[in-house]
Order: sequence, then structure tokens, then C-alpha cells
Amino acid sequence: MTQLLKGIAASDGIAIAKAYKLVYPDLTVVKTEIADSKIEITRFVAALQEAAKELEKIKEQANTELGEDKAAIFSAHLLVLSDPELLNPVKDKITNEQVNAEFALNESANLFIQMFEQMDNEYMRERAADIRDVTKRILSHLLGVRIPNPSLLSDEVIIVTEDLTPSDTAQLNRKFVLGFTTDVGGRTSHSAIMARSMEIPAVVGTKVVTSEVQNGDIIIIDGLSGQVLINPSAELVEEYKQKLKNYQQQKVEWAKLKNEPTLTLDGHHVELAANIGTPEDVQGVLDNGGEGIGLYRTEFLYMGRDNLPSEDEQYDAYKKVLQRMEGKPVVVRTLDIGGDKELPYLDLPKEMNPFLGYRAIRLCLDEQTIFRTQLRALLRASQFGDLKIMFPMIATLEEFRQAKQMLLEEKEKLVQEKILVSDKIEIGIMVEIPSTAIIADQFASEVDFFSIGTNDLIQYTLAADRMNERVSYLYQPFHPAILRLINMVVEAAHKEGKWVGMCGEMAGEKMATPVLLALGLDELSMSASSILPIRSIINRESKSRLNSLKERILSMSSAEEVIELVKKEYSFN
Repeated sequence: MTQLLKGIAASDGIAIAKAYKLVYPDLTVVKTEIADSKIEITRFVAALQEAAKELEKIKEQANTELGEDKAAIFSAHLLVLSDPELLNPVKDKITNEQVNAEFALNESANLFIQMFEQMDNEYMRERAADIRDVTKRILSHLLGVRIPNPSLLSDEVIIVTEDLTPSDTAQLNRKFVLGFTTDVGGRTSHSAIMARSMEIPAVVGTKVVTSEVQNGDIIIIDGLSGQVLINPSAELVEEYKQKLKNYQQQKVEWAKLKNEPTLTLDGHHVELAANIGTPEDVQGVLDNGGEGIGLYRTEFLYMGRDNLPSEDEQYDAYKKVLQRMEGKPVVVRTLDIGGDKELPYLDLPKEMNPFLGYRAIRLCLDEQTIFRTQLRALLRASQFGDLKIMFPMIATLEEFRQAKQMLLEEKEKLVQEKILVSDKIEIGIMVEIPSTAIIADQFASEVDFFSIGTNDLIQYTLAADRMNERVSYLYQPFHPAILRLINMVVEAAHKEGKWVGMCGEMAGEKMATPVLLALGLDELSMSASSILPIRSIINRESKSRLNSLKERILSMSSAEEVIELVKKEYSFN
């Protein structure tokens, strides 16, 4: 019998496929005494052999699917797996203390991990992450559990998981992952944002999907309505195949606008750009008629690996994006790590309130080696296109000035080294903290542009964690306070002759389009798949008509009033 679950429609589209449960096993180790150490060592050696076979397969597939740079991680893991410095102490512990292999491995590995993490040499500290990962893999074989690896899928599936971390999402094999559904999350969670970037349907926040679905179940996810159907009847499968066909036909209609300008009926132009996470995302931008990249989330260069990307690795990635965009603007956000985006190899402190803590520009101004490496890579790549650099999480003028000063210092060093650097790089900031929006007039005289990050601006303004389902009702993009802050930023920028974009998820919301046009945004940056639907809306609107909307929405006292007005005036359902 078909089971129906309701969630949040996070990314448009419909997918029908087998379920792949991405659930990480419990690797808790219990100490037990053993009677025969030889048998236990045999178990340990067998687990090593199984782990080696697994890693060889993963390395081979990673080399094919992800490239040699990603596959190199698994070469390092294989070296750890055969290192007598790690393995012999485990065997000695089993024999001398008559304890089980799991406990002996865990104890010995933890000593090595602690030792490496305390070393001054960065390369040696990175080896701690290798040992940790290899230990988990050996333990999984000793405990008889499976560690999933979504990057190495070979069949079309729908991912079912409690939540997808940014690292998990970055490793998904797009060829085989048709969509995903989660227990938790909302439209602005990073997994949802990445789903839209990857142009795959997603339903999040179902609360129970992992407990209701088994591996291999046939499921349907409807990213248009927010529904998940488990083991649907043949009739329902046919019905949804027709819905999928209808959606694909609508996309064909939108595709006709690919090479059309984004103009209102009275000739007002708004630039429609895309948000990307990797160089591979550029193809989606081009396929969807993007006029630029309004947000390149560079943190994904740092994820899904065991060490920091080198300057040359970053340079290659930035160069590739700029070249493929062929002179169209590319706005690159410097490293925005922290909050729900962690890098295990950086060993960042655990914080009570990470979204308000040590993250983004705050981390970069403190960890200057990391920051300056990225700035050098960006500057070196700047000669290959129209690069614009923006700093995230700016709260004070002093932070912007310090970040800009470092950028100029690195530029001067490169010039001294006779390395070509563009002289036309615009430097801007993300406006995602209320204090920045309130003094936008002061920032406007020093920055080249603003890009409004509504995801954080909304949660900080309304003091509502956007990941917390209990206060999700307070995540209100149309709240009058948000609209007034946006208006303040736009007016301050235009007074100084500067442009204002928006790269938060609000920019890709169909119902928000008339509101944002009325408020005077110059650029809207969104998931590539949203560009053509938004262009179709803008092409039907008149800027002169929208001017009267601005005064009305800014005078309203609730988000509900604004939404009702937009529905009434612009025929949104």
C-alpha cells in the first residue's frame, strides 16, 4: 500500500527511483576480554584486507568519476592501511592485553591521532584525518556494518537521509542521484540550496522518511508539492510519469528564453545570475541563460577532502570558471566556513552558537595564511575574466577595510613578482547582518557593490534559526523589517552610483520577483534552474507599474499583508 509523507518542497522537479539510505553506522567500541589472541589477530588482518579491497575500488572509481586529485586521498588512505607503525601496536595490544581487535585498534589509533594533531608541521597534522578515516573503515568491517559512499553510486537512486551536510552534498554523483529527501531541513538549508544548484528535485523536513523507507524501496519525490510517496502503486507511478512529462514540457517553454534579455515590458534590465558551488556548475548556468555568476561559494573547494586546497588548485578552479563565462561577471565569495559548514581538518572550536561565532570573514582575518592563499589564487586568475570579489559576514567597516587591505597587499606582491593581475576587479561585501544594512550609507562610499544574503539576514533580523523547525514560522522573507532593510541598502548604494545584487534564496522565489523589482535590485542571483522561470515573470512586468508597489509594501505591518497583495495583484497561487 502506498504511503504518503509531507515535507517541504526544496527543489523543483519529480523523481522516481529506488531509495538509497545514507545512514552512517554506529561505530561505538566496547572492550572485551578474549581467549585466543591469534584468532583475534586473524580477524584484524581480515578486516584490513577487506578495507584495502574497498579502498582500491573506491580509488579506481574516484579516479574515473572525480579525477586524480580526489582519488589521491584514497592513495594516502591505502598507505595508512599498510603502515606497520600503526598496525603492529594493535597486534601487540591484542596479544599482551588479551583484548578484542576493535578496542585495540581504537586505542592505538587515537594515540596516533592525538600525536599528529599536536604537531607544528601542517602536513603531519593532516595525517591525523587520514588515520581517523581509515580507522573508521577497518572498524566497520570488524563490527560488521557498512559505511555508505554516495560518490561511488552506479545505479539511479533517490538519497534518503536524516540530513545532508554540505560535504555529503558536494560528493554526490549527479549522474546517478536523481533527487533526495531528508528528515530535517528547510528551503534555505544548505542541502536544499545545493539541490537547486544541481538541478535535482528535493523534499526536506519530512521528519520520518528515514524510519519509513527501506533500502531499495521504490519512492517518488515531488519537489513541486513537497510530497514523498513510498512504494507507490503502478497507477500512481504512471500518474507521476505524466506530471514529470508536463514539467519537462514547461521547461521546454522556458528554454526558449535562454538567449533573450531580461527586460521588463518598458525596457528596464535586471541582470539574472546564478549561484554555483563548483566549476562543474558553470554548464548549468550557461544552459539556463545566466547573465553571470552572482555567487561562487568557494567553500566547496575546501570540503570533501583531508587538507586545505593549495593556491594552484584554487587558481585552476577560479580560472576555469572565469574562462567558461567568457567575460560575463563572476562574483566570488571568499571562504565562508563555520556555522553548519565544518572542515574536520581545521579542528575549529565547538561553539554554543556557531552561526553567530567564529566563521566566514572572522575566521579568515584570524587565519591569515588561509585567507591570503585564497586571495593570491583569485588575483592570479583575475586576468581571465570579469572577476568581482566579495567578503562574507561583514559586520563593521573595520573588517571590510582590513580584508581589502590584505587583498591589496597580495596584489602588490604579485605585481612585484611580475604576475599579471587585472586592474578592474570590483570589491564588495555580502549584506547579511542587520548592522551592515543599517549603516549601508557608510559602506556605500567604500565598496564597489553590495550583494544581499537574505538567508542569514532574515534569521539574524528576526532572531530565528533557519534550521530550527520550531521557529520556522518566523523565517519570513516578506516581513516588513526585511523589506525595509533591503530598501535601505538599495537606496544607499544607488546614491553613491553603486549596484546592488541579491544572492540569497529569496532572489529565486517567484512570488518575490515583483517585490524585488519594485525595491530596485540591479541583479538577482539564484540557482541556475530558477533563472528562466524568473525571466519569464520579469518579461511580463512593467517597472513603472511596480513603482507604486514599493510604497504600498513598505507601509505594511506584516508578511501576510505583503503576500496577499502580491497574490492579488500578480496572479500568484
